[in-house]
Amino acid sequence: MLDMLSAIAHDLDLPAPADGAVRFASPGNLHSAFAVTEMAGVSIAAAGLAIAALIEQQAGECRRVLVDRRLAAFWFASSLRPQRWQPPPLWDPIAGDYQTRDGWIRLHTNAPHHRAIAEQILGPATDRDGMARRVLSWTAGELEQAIVENGGCAAQMRSWQQWSNHPQGLAVNAEPLIRRQVFDAEGSRIWPGHPERPLAGVRVLDLTRILAGPIATRLLAGFGAEVLRIDPPDWQEPGVVPEVTLGKRCARLDLRDADDRRVFERLLAQADILVHGYRTDALERLGYGDAQRRMMNPALVDVSLNAYGWTGPWRLRRGFDSLVQMSTGIAHAGMRWQQASRPVPLPVQALDHATGYLMAAAAIRGLSERLATGRGSLARLSLARTAKWLEEQGTVADDLPLAAETQADLGFRREHTPWGPAQRLKPPLQMLGTLLHWDRGACELGSSEACW
Repeated sequence: MLDMLSAIAHDLDLPAPADGAVRFASPGNLHSAFAVTEMAGVSIAAAGLAIAALIEQQAGECRRVLVDRRLAAFWFASSLRPQRWQPPPLWDPIAGDYQTRDGWIRLHTNAPHHRAIAEQILGPATDRDGMARRVLSWTAGELEQAIVENGGCAAQMRSWQQWSNHPQGLAVNAEPLIRRQVFDAEGSRIWPGHPERPLAGVRVLDLTRILAGPIATRLLAGFGAEVLRIDPPDWQEPGVVPEVTLGKRCARLDLRDADDRRVFERLLAQADILVHGYRTDALERLGYGDAQRRMMNPALVDVSLNAYGWTGPWRLRRGFDSLVQMSTGIAHAGMRWQQASRPVPLPVQALDHATGYLMAAAAIRGLSERLATGRGSLARLSLARTAKWLEEQGTVADDLPLAAETQADLGFRREHTPWGPAQRLKPPLQMLGTLLHWDRGACELGSSEACW
């Protein structure tokens, strides 16, 4: 695990962790063909390593990082434990894997407009059985192309070898796991935080949606950052909002409205960190591309992700964790590993979670650099490149399972949410003298004003 972490430290321009600086606890693994539990522990440790470097740089104090692998794996599934209420289902009724004439395809229909596009092409369906009959008349490649060209979301199942030979696989696999750039600027070098709450006073503008970006900003909030999430007026993601809005304030703005644009531009100019998960060209079309953002805030720490990478023919393609698992050979490898008759995904949406924690690490590293030099920075990550990172670790033999969750794994505080009371799992990351905790519970989208 330390070798994996050292490689990430290199991408972040951090020194490799010294002996004893990072420790991993708890045996066992999630049941998977891949080293998912290792990925969980290492990606969370990377954020801890970045925080430790920030504290050492600003206060001269060393922090050891301890990651509980078991809790990390649990957080990769869900951290929230509702009491006497249930969150809405995560998946639309017709979302999922379907057999075609020559293979398998996954339809992602959680957003109403994505379901509408699938039904426009395949015909209306009230349940999976009805949709399955329609899908079976298509080849996987033809259906993927038809849905994607009409603005929908789908992914044909490919093997790792097929993906590695595909033009997009060739492109994204050549990208670094974390691509960073720095820009000359004269940003503030005053650290508003302190060793106990190292991100206190840091303003984070959150333009992210399901699921990697919100995980990144949730961690930043846990170290004290003021996170303001902005969503369009009509956007909803009810299945995950209670999970990912922990510690944040959430507002709505219409970036096509002149008044709301002025509000957004003030927020952006005053932000320390921007985290966004829009497709490569989306902010550009709104007039907020890379160059425009740097003009508004030259010292901004700008962290972004997309699904399929930043180069290649699919760089603008819509995508989600479950689709990228199909495209990049992960679901195919799982099927072969289990000798199953259908795609076998990872036991958790590990590409989302791992990318989220790596984004948080990149944001913290960018902040450290600005505090040291005044310079702004840009970091780019993608789910597909994180998939390559996982593939590079190889498949794993069966190991001891993780010990089952118990009451002792839950935090002591009750979290009050708009939907009812809940508890959270204890954080998987510990640093003596530095608190990872959230000052506010989960909230509904659009429940706050768009202001710092």
